[in-house]
Amino acid sequence: MLENPRSPRVRGVAKLAKKSARTESGLFLLEGPQAVAEALRFRPHLVVELYATPSAVERHPEIARVADDEGLDVEFVTEEVLDAMADTVTPQGFIAVCRQFPTAVKDVFAASPKLVAILEEVRDPGNAGTIVRAADAAGADAVVFTGRAVDLYNPKVVRSSTGSIFHVPVAVGAELEDVLDRARAAGLTVLAADVKGEDLLSARHDGVLERPTAWLFGNEARGLPDEQLALADRVVTVPIYGHAESMNLATAASVCLYESAFAQRSAGHE
Repeated sequence: MLENPRSPRVRGVAKLAKKSARTESGLFLLEGPQAVAEALRFRPHLVVELYATPSAVERHPEIARVADDEGLDVEFVTEEVLDAMADTVTPQGFIAVCRQFPTAVKDVFAASPKLVAILEEVRDPGNAGTIVRAADAAGADAVVFTGRAVDLYNPKVVRSSTGSIFHVPVAVGAELEDVLDRARAAGLTVLAADVKGEDLLSARHDGVLERPTAWLFGNEARGLPDEQLALADRVVTVPIYGHAESMNLATAASVCLYESAFAQRSAGHE
C-alpha cells in the first residue's frame, strides 16, 4: 500500500493536473468510481495505473473485478495519498492514470457522421465536458475542439464529461475552416448556434434538422464573430420564452443537439 503522500510516485500522478505534464507524458488523470468504471468498460487498454483506497473497493467491488479481468492491478493507497494525487477535494476513492487518445479530424468525417458538435474556442472546462456528455447522450458521432479551446484532458473537462470521453470520438487542435470544409465534403449542413440567428423552430419547420448536421458552438463570452458565422449554412438561436437574461452555452448546445437527434430519428435517419 502506498502511504507516503510526498513520494515521487504520488507527486508524478498529481502533476497530471497541469497541462505541461499532460503534454509531456501523453497521460491524463481520471478521478472517481463512475469515470474509472467507464474507462475500464470501454477503453481498458488506455488505463496505465489504477489507485484506490480499500474502503472504496469495498463499496465498488465490481471495479476491482473488471480491472482484474483486464489484467490491471489495483494499487491500494491511503486516503491521504489519494487526496495528494487528486485534483478534486473529494476524489471518491479511485484515481486512474490513462493514455490520451484523441481522434484525427479526417477520421471523424471519413466515418460518414450524421451529427457532430464543433466547439470553437470553448474555454470553460465545465462547459466543454458537459457538451461532450450531451453529445454522447444525443447519439452524436463525434465532437471536435477547434481553435484555442480548453484542453480535452483538463481534469475538470474529464470530470464534467462523466465518462463520455470514452464513448464518443473527440478530435482536438483543429482549425475551424478546415473542419467546416471537411464537414461539407462529408455531406453535413453547418448550423451555427448564436444569439444573432433565427429561431431554432424555423429550422425545425423547414426540415433542416433532419439532415446530417455539424453544430458550431462558440466561445462562452464572445460567441462567434461575424466572419465565422458567415461560414455556416444557417445561424440559429435557442429562443428564451421566460425572463432569463441568457442561456448557458452547455445548456443551449444540449438543446440543439437533441433537436437534431429528435428530427433525424423521426425522419428515420438514425
